[in-house]
Amino acid sequence: DAINESNLDDPADQRTCLICGDRATGLHYGIISCEGCKGFFKRSICNKRVYRCSRDKNCEMSRKQRNRCQYCRLLKCLQMGMNRKAIREDGMPGGRNKSIGPVQITEEEIERIMSGQEFKEDAPEHTWGTNGDSDHSSPSNGASEGNQPSPASTLSSNRSVEMNGYTAALRDQYINTSMSTHYQLLPHLFSYAAQSGLLAPQPRSLYPQSHPLVLQLVAAEDLAPLATPMLIEDGYKVTQVELFALLCRLADELLFRQISWIKKLPFFCELSIEDYTCLLSSTWQELILLSCLTIYSAQIFGDLADVTAKYTPSDDELQGFSEDGMEVMERLIYLFRKFHQLKISNEEYACMKAINFLNQDIRGLSNISQLEQLNKRYWYVCQDYAEYKYPHQPKRFPEIMMCLPEIRCIAGKLVNVPLEQLPLLFKAVLHSCKSSLTSYRTGPSPCVTTSSGN
Repeated sequence: DAINESNLDDPADQRTCLICGDRATGLHYGIISCEGCKGFFKRSICNKRVYRCSRDKNCEMSRKQRNRCQYCRLLKCLQMGMNRKAIREDGMPGGRNKSIGPVQITEEEIERIMSGQEFKEDAPEHTWGTNGDSDHSSPSNGASEGNQPSPASTLSSNRSVEMNGYTAALRDQYINTSMSTHYQLLPHLFSYAAQSGLLAPQPRSLYPQSHPLVLQLVAAEDLAPLATPMLIEDGYKVTQVELFALLCRLADELLFRQISWIKKLPFFCELSIEDYTCLLSSTWQELILLSCLTIYSAQIFGDLADVTAKYTPSDDELQGFSEDGMEVMERLIYLFRKFHQLKISNEEYACMKAINFLNQDIRGLSNISQLEQLNKRYWYVCQDYAEYKYPHQPKRFPEIMMCLPEIRCIAGKLVNVPLEQLPLLFKAVLHSCKSSLTSYRTGPSPCVTTSSGN
């Protein structure tokens, strides 16, 4: 039976904690972690702790540094997918809960937890204490006496301050000048400092069971270039309607490829058609975004960017660009740069896509336990491949996995952007990304690499 913790005592299976990099002892509250972070997370949630960070809410999380800031440690636990609901279920009759796999929660939910708002609603009579929490002893950074804003609220505040300058920045970029750098808004997601105290990585082989699973996922993908024409004659001015029609045709082709992909999945016969339909209807936008940022990025940020460059928005379109559109633009640009930095391989992309698709938190599914097992299978396969292929990048797998909740967040916010603003949104994103990568079109795709061997 699937349980919330699985022993990893096999010397050949030395995994590392996704929070601090210490030796992991199993799957605790949905993610691979050590006993220290497992206990810290449980105490923080059960005791309704509210912490304060005296720095920039971006403290280093390593085995040696993890006790120095409880705020950033709890924040990373939530960002990596630790399931707080599993803690409450652990004490229920019948033993430990059977939930497996990380959970993705919104920035708003993380803010409510970090600020204590969620706890106040559960128990309004509670008086916040000043006790800290750590595995042993911890200097400073105890619980705050009042609510402390999370990174999400800080970002919202920064965005409000900068909103007045956005229209000018947009106008500047459409006369072929560089766009101002407004996009360092998600440092808490990606900018992890190098861990200290970890053993030097040792080369090893890919686990035998991982290799065929990776090959099956890659074989299910259509890696051929997109067939939708994205070539415009020189001197032609693209209208808003024409650009919107092109975006719709691209979305149609990308969606058709996702439907074909499902039929080729190695576990296609294991789930019901109803569950596949439910999963696809809930994740198709996320799957399309992921593919555009990785395997199809050369065309999207090359040919499509050239088309959008021939579209000039009106002053009314610039003035009416919504705050939702601005936030999606910021996140997409930042995520593109993250993927460009990581240089996601075809194998990692295929695993990421499967993990994102196998989301057991979607309502209406009939066989959740089976989805949990499949999700766990490819989670381990992706981690195994990343650690095998990139032994000198010990934080690569956590960084890759952190891209998935961000993609889900972007897809969720994209539906709030008015349709008539999509041409302007894509023009802004593609222009900014292409401007920051001047050599992109002359070289190989920066986001996708291929590999050989086992």
